[in-house]
Amino acid sequence: MAITTAMCNSFKQELLQGLHDLDNHVIKLALIKASPSGTYGAGTTNYSNLGGQDPSGDEVSGTGYNAEGQVLDNITITLDGSVAIVDIDDEVFSSATMSADGCIIYNSSADDRAIAVIDFDGTKTSTNGDFTIEFPPTGGGSPDSSNAIIRIA
Repeated sequence: MAITTAMCNSFKQELLQGLHDLDNHVIKLALIKASPSGTYGAGTTNYSNLGGQDPSGDEVSGTGYNAEGQVLDNITITLDGSVAIVDIDDEVFSSATMSADGCIIYNSSADDRAIAVIDFDGTKTSTNGDFTIEFPPTGGGSPDSSNAIIRIA
């Protein structure tokens, strides 16, 4: 089906309702397998939308990857002018053998509610190596109001 990069609509509403605390909650990243059967993007509401790793689900299954993905490290929230931005360390799945078309960032402390979906613009593969998700900006520099992974203007 399709993956579209987007901040999830439900996250925007839930943020205003006080359901997400990116400083203190456990935020995870789960990978979406190559050629998923579902559609993921702004309308995704929950990690469970992936349907798990069984053959009918869309979560990656492979060496170096565990169901529910991994916890994201060093989440930093700052302001760039009047835009709130979120910086996250790159996420590495070590010694991994798998293929993925995208990922979902979700809050495992808040009933696995979806935050964002990212399309990798094609299938990315790793064979017994590091599978790395690089958060903007890539190639150095600091995130700002035009390139942070999460921006609220």
